[in-house]
Amino acid sequence: MSGHLLIFGQGFTGARLAEACRADGWTVTGTGRQAREGVLPFDRNHPLPKSVLASVTHLVISIPPDEAGDAVLNLHGEAIGRSNSLQWVGYLSTTGVYGDHGGAWVDEKSETNPTAARSKRRLAAEHAWLAWGKRHDKPVQIFRLAGIYGPGRSPLDRVRSGGAQRINKPGQVFGRIHVDDIVRVVRAAMAKPEAGPIFNLADDHPASSAQVLAYAAELLGVEPPPEVPFEEANLSSMARSFYTDNRRVCNKRIKQQLGVCLLYPSYREGLRALAGQPR
Repeated sequence: MSGHLLIFGQGFTGARLAEACRADGWTVTGTGRQAREGVLPFDRNHPLPKSVLASVTHLVISIPPDEAGDAVLNLHGEAIGRSNSLQWVGYLSTTGVYGDHGGAWVDEKSETNPTAARSKRRLAAEHAWLAWGKRHDKPVQIFRLAGIYGPGRSPLDRVRSGGAQRINKPGQVFGRIHVDDIVRVVRAAMAKPEAGPIFNLADDHPASSAQVLAYAAELLGVEPPPEVPFEEANLSSMARSFYTDNRRVCNKRIKQQLGVCLLYPSYREGLRALAGQPR
C-alpha cells in the first residue's frame, strides 16, 4: 500500500510517521510553522497552494485547533472535500477530551467532558472533522492520544537533565504511548478506512509519573529524584493542569478492529528500549 500522504503539523509524531511511510515507498509532504527540507510552511496566514493538495491520497492532521477552530478545515476543508484522489483522513486528538473520570477506565464510548480549554477545542475539532467526512463522503478516523514519549522525549531525558520532579499525588495515574506505536496504529488504520471511527491510543498499563520516573532512574543507574507533594511542586500552569484529570484509557479497540499488537505495551518495555537495554 502506498500513495501521497500529507501531514499537517509534521512535528515529533508526524516526523516518525513520515519516515516510516517514505521507507515503504510513499510520497510524503509535511507542513510546519517554518519551511525546511521536505516541510512546507502552513498557518492561517500561509495556506497551502492548491497544487499541493491535488494528488494527496491520505491526510493526517496533528495541528492543534485555536480559538477560531481547526485551521486545516477553515482554509482547505472544501477543496479537500472536492478531491477525487483523497481516500482517507486521520485526525490526531487527545485523551484529554474525556476529562476527569476519577481514575476509572474509559473507552471510546465513554462520556467526553474535557476540563482544559485546549481539550475542549480538540473535541470540537473531532466533531467538525467527523461531520465533514459525512458531508463529503470521506472516511475520517479520530485518534485520541495519551502522553507521547519516544527518542529524545522521555522520562529518561528528564532524569538525565536533572530537572525531573517525582510528584506525589495519591491515586493519580496517566496514560502514555510510545511514538512508534502511534505510527503502527495510524498505518494500520490507513489500511482499514472502514474501521473506527474513533480509537484510543494508550498502552496497557497506566501509571503515576512518579513511578515512571523512578523506573527511568533505575535504568540509568542513578538515584530517583526525591518525591515532592503535588501541592508543593514547582510546575507551570500548563503542567499543573494535566493533574486535574485522572483516568485509565482502554485500548482494546485498536487490537480488535485494527489487529495491532503494541511494540511497547507498558512504559517498562518502552523505556528499556530507549535506554538500549533488552526488553
